[in-house]
Amino acid sequence: MQKINIAIDGYSSCGKSTLAKDLAKHLDYVFIDTGAMYRAVTLYAIQHGYLVDGKLNDQALINDLPQIDIFQSAENGVTETWLNGEKVEKDIRTLAVSNQVSEVSKLSEVRKKLVALQQKMGENKGVVMDGRDIGTVVFPNAELKLFMTANHQVRTKRRFEEFKLRYDNITMEDVSENIKSRDYIDTHRANDPLRQADDAIVIDNSYLSPTEQFEVAIDLVNKALAKTSPTV
Repeated sequence: MQKINIAIDGYSSCGKSTLAKDLAKHLDYVFIDTGAMYRAVTLYAIQHGYLVDGKLNDQALINDLPQIDIFQSAENGVTETWLNGEKVEKDIRTLAVSNQVSEVSKLSEVRKKLVALQQKMGENKGVVMDGRDIGTVVFPNAELKLFMTANHQVRTKRRFEEFKLRYDNITMEDVSENIKSRDYIDTHRANDPLRQADDAIVIDNSYLSPTEQFEVAIDLVNKALAKTSPTV
């Protein structure tokens, strides 16, 4: 059966990556976490003193872009993000990076570099990619586009449960404000803002379990695959 590209967009803490990983594993496709790529650039900016307390030295980061190398590997079903030869999957999942990634991802120069990398990854099909501009910018011709959403309270609780395992002093209010801030920046940025593609199918998973969400999505995948299969 001919392979397709699957684009999954949506707000933070909506289960995009979970669904994308599950679909990729089931279909034996490649999973690409584009959010992790932007987080890696953000980590680079923090490490080099270009991003302090939300203030970004745009030009310094732009000047360094040619020497920033990012790729992702998958071992035993686990995706790892690498920054200039170092594994940074844990480092990019901190609250410090989460609070500042939107500042980096709104830069047109950063987006241009990463979008080009992402498009190359999907040239041969068989990719499940999640992010905020996949169906609108990276893969506008993807055979299946999904747009994930959930209500704010559910998203806050999900992210809080994730963060409280790593931070002793994290509060629900901290997480709620982080999500609100990221939503605003992501939907209002001048370059490739988060929006639902016209032909994307919405999945509201506020009250869906991961299994139920997967069942909804795999049905849509099978329908998309059927459309691409040659008729006998």
